[in-house]
Amino acid sequence: MRIGTPQPLAASIVALAETPDDVPGIDQRLEALAQLAADRIGAAEYAAVSTRPGNGCSMVAASNELVDAVDDCPSLPPLDDDGRDSSTMITWPGFREAAAGMGLQVVSVPLFTGSGAAIATLDLYGRDADAMAPLTAGIGAAYDADLAPENDHEESPELDAGSEELIAGFAEALSVRATIQLALDLVGERPDVGARHAYPELRLHAADRGVSLLTAANNVISEKLAGHFKSHE
Repeated sequence: MRIGTPQPLAASIVALAETPDDVPGIDQRLEALAQLAADRIGAAEYAAVSTRPGNGCSMVAASNELVDAVDDCPSLPPLDDDGRDSSTMITWPGFREAAAGMGLQVVSVPLFTGSGAAIATLDLYGRDADAMAPLTAGIGAAYDADLAPENDHEESPELDAGSEELIAGFAEALSVRATIQLALDLVGERPDVGARHAYPELRLHAADRGVSLLTAANNVISEKLAGHFKSHE
């Protein structure tokens, strides 16, 4: 899936996992990610982002047409200057409960930042349970390969391109998170740092060298491996 230029939805999920928690504009990136998911995942009629800890509100990506069909929906902003009826982000209190009342199925995907914290959940809502099922299975398999569905002779719905992109991006984000967490463990083992200060130390390491958090993490791991091999020469 990730061959050549990364697809935008996958790239957004991975980039978020590499982003330090204190970088400005995280909320805007979450909104953009939800809009990409709504646009690119065929089984999803709505995509929403709920931050953690939450206050019951979700940032929901939906078209005006869908919103107009739902009672008690918050008002949408005015149309763009050119009059386009484009997809719109709205803040919708209690959307999860409203979605359940509309008979929507939900698939939830945690979204991570550089510290490894799950700062938000991407919730994908659709009416067709059969169409949502392979997406649920794919996200589960990204967490744990043992959860991958067994091949059988029964026909099942195939993943659309957007769902494949989401799963690929989520799997890579988990890999990025694991790499950074390993580096944090190594940094935290240093007597002059300790586990509590490992993340700020890695963040400072990245800033001082003008590299990404992931690159800094890979540097820490490489240095540790190099030291290990030298000690066995």
